[in-house]
Amino acid sequence: MTTTPQREDRIDHLPLRVYQDEASMGAAAADDMAAILKNAIETRGQANVILATGNSQLAFLRALRARTDVDWSKVHIFHMDEYVGIDPNHDASFPKFLRTHFLDHVDGATFHPMSGDPDRVSAICAEYEADLRAHPADAVALGFGENGHLAFNDPPYAEFDDPVWAKAVKLDDVSRRQQVGEGHFASLDEVPTHAITLTVPALLAAKHVLCIVPEARKANAVKECLTLPVSEERPGSRLREIEHAILYLEPASAALL
Repeated sequence: MTTTPQREDRIDHLPLRVYQDEASMGAAAADDMAAILKNAIETRGQANVILATGNSQLAFLRALRARTDVDWSKVHIFHMDEYVGIDPNHDASFPKFLRTHFLDHVDGATFHPMSGDPDRVSAICAEYEADLRAHPADAVALGFGENGHLAFNDPPYAEFDDPVWAKAVKLDDVSRRQQVGEGHFASLDEVPTHAITLTVPALLAAKHVLCIVPEARKANAVKECLTLPVSEERPGSRLREIEHAILYLEPASAALL
């Protein structure tokens, strides 16, 4: 497997790299993430990372969990969203997803799960923000939603200057249908209507932003986020304005560029 990009470009401040397939894309992002984490551990004795969940991240998570050169016992792992009211044992629960596809495969990492307890939403948001601020992120790995969202910052609710780092949001129908399409729920009626999400400022506060976007169903979001004006209607477009992000694509997701 080669992790050399087939194509490289830059849109405003955002470098993009197109790899030959999803596995190569995931491996390249994992190489970059491993280097960031190892440098943080060497410098400070620990590393802090925010990981996305969802099918688009699987190639990356598989490659990253195989990196035995990272001392995972010195890594604090956060995630970026959770459904309000979901059973924590439901396969679509994001902490469970991360345990299944990553945490159960690495030794000793400290996990900071976000609860979806509907009776404690405000407290959960405040507590998770405090925890993140106490562990400044060395890197975040995220993707674009089919509507260009970052985490669950859907276009109706995304705020580039949000004053908080975690908040409850009503989910856009595009996001909810995406969860059905990915197989996490059997029908739209089963998808929760609200979630807790890290905000755009919280995500971009990480020292490095690795945006990993495979699959043809994301091609239109990629095109719009990179070619239309930067706008909260296209949350992913915000990456074009910062200088510490990289966009990883493969031929299907880059097809409309």
